[in-house]
Amino acid sequence: MRIGIAVTLKADDVAGKPDDWQEEFDSPATVAGLRAAIEAGGHTVVELGDGRAFVEALLRDPPDLVFNIAEGAGTSRSREARVPAVCEMLGIPCTGSDPLTLAAGLDKDVARRLVASAGVPVPHGILVHRIDQLDDSSVTYPAIVKPAWEGSSKGVRGKCVVHDPAELRAALPGLLTNYEQPVLVEEFIAGDEVTVGVLGNDPPRVIGSLQVVPKKPTAEFVYSLEVKRDWENQVRYQCPPALDAGTVARLEANALTAYRALGCRDIARVDFRIRSGTPYFLEANPLPGLNPVTGDIVIAAKAMGMTHTDLVQGIINAAVVRG
Repeated sequence: MRIGIAVTLKADDVAGKPDDWQEEFDSPATVAGLRAAIEAGGHTVVELGDGRAFVEALLRDPPDLVFNIAEGAGTSRSREARVPAVCEMLGIPCTGSDPLTLAAGLDKDVARRLVASAGVPVPHGILVHRIDQLDDSSVTYPAIVKPAWEGSSKGVRGKCVVHDPAELRAALPGLLTNYEQPVLVEEFIAGDEVTVGVLGNDPPRVIGSLQVVPKKPTAEFVYSLEVKRDWENQVRYQCPPALDAGTVARLEANALTAYRALGCRDIARVDFRIRSGTPYFLEANPLPGLNPVTGDIVIAAKAMGMTHTDLVQGIINAAVVRG
């Protein structure tokens, strides 16, 4: 097959933007690793880019399949849905979830509501559009504050946990202004952080669960942007997680339930915090990072005996089989 990679690449910084505005975008190293993994399956690879260049490339010479890792630029809560929407409109097969799932998954509040409706525990949370509309009595403290339509820990910094209304009101203005979107104020779940990789469709299966263990434990550890940027010094990854069998079973069952509730296809990573044996859903990423060295789902898969190439080929196979 001739497979095109849809990708939003990191570019030069832009004045006035937060220093993490490109955090979700992919590097040439990720694209090179993806190209090698796809070519290992005997396929031909073309790079399609994102935005207008992507649309023009599809119209000029459509591939047999689009391998989608494009995050989309801007602050729209539907930006991750653009590539599959265009592919759907033009009748070109595409890996990964459809436009509705990618939009719902990026909007943390929508994702929480859908997953909670399927019976998976979620932390108490509220969405804040404007500070003057905030009802302090509706917040459960301590709370974590984060942009509602971002991934890759954008906006989740070292001081994102607040303990009272004064701290919350001090944290909100910068987030609302810098990220140009609502802020999710969510009960902070003190406990183990675990991300679960799910692959396939009929049925989907867990390919690995990765526990994020801080090297310097704190009472309010957050897998923040600063930690992710310095992960080799800040954390170690435990896979399988060092949890009792019952907790792992609940974790993986909840991950599969969330995957189905959101309508995920082919691949996703589902994040949880675990308190007293109960896994609380935080968010799902239907476009998980596939960097061959640093991608969380890649690390989990490798720990369970699946190579980066195996993972990429598994995504392609899942997309081809479902048609």
